[in-house]
Amino acid sequence: MAGRPRSIDRDKVLDAAEQLVVTTGASALSFDAVAKAAGITKGGVQYAFGTRDRLIQAMITRWGDAFDADVAARTGPDPEPRALIRGHLEATRDADDAENSRSAAMMTALLQHPGQLSDTRAWYNARLDRLDLTDPDDRRMALAFLAGEGAFLLAAFGLIDLTETQWKALFDDMISGLTTRP
Repeated sequence: MAGRPRSIDRDKVLDAAEQLVVTTGASALSFDAVAKAAGITKGGVQYAFGTRDRLIQAMITRWGDAFDADVAARTGPDPEPRALIRGHLEATRDADDAENSRSAAMMTALLQHPGQLSDTRAWYNARLDRLDLTDPDDRRMALAFLAGEGAFLLAAFGLIDLTETQWKALFDDMISGLTTRP
C-alpha cells in the first residue's frame, strides 16, 4: 500500500524563511537553513519552491499581498486613486514593530536579488500611475506617498529612530494634508 504524499505547508516554510532573514540576514537564506528552521527536509523545501529565487519571490509576494489586503480593508474594493494612497499611508502608519522588521527583511532580500525588482517596481508605479500629476491635489497625494515610503524605508533600514508617537504624528500630518475631490 503506497503512502499518501506528505504535503508541505508553504506558509510554515515561508514563516521560517522570513524569520531566518530577519534574524540572520538574507545572505543566510539557504534551503538547508530554511528546512532546519521549518522542521522539514531540504528536499521538501526544494519541492515546494524549486529555486532560492522562487522562495524569495514567494516571500515578497506574500508580504505584498498582506499589505495590499490591509490597504483594501481600509479602502474597500477598487478604490479611487486618492483613497488608495490614503489607505496605503494609513497602513504604513499603523504597522507594528514586527511588521516593520518583516518588511525590512523582505526589502533586504529584494535588493540582494535584482531579478525580483520588476514586480515591486510595477507595484510602486501602479500606485502613482492612476494619479494625474498635472493636478495639484494629485501631486500632493504623490508627495505624501513618496514621503511615507521614504520614512518607511529609512526606518526599516534603521537609518532613523522615531518613537511611535513621532511616527504616527508624521503620518497623521501627511494624511491630514491630503485633499479629496467632492
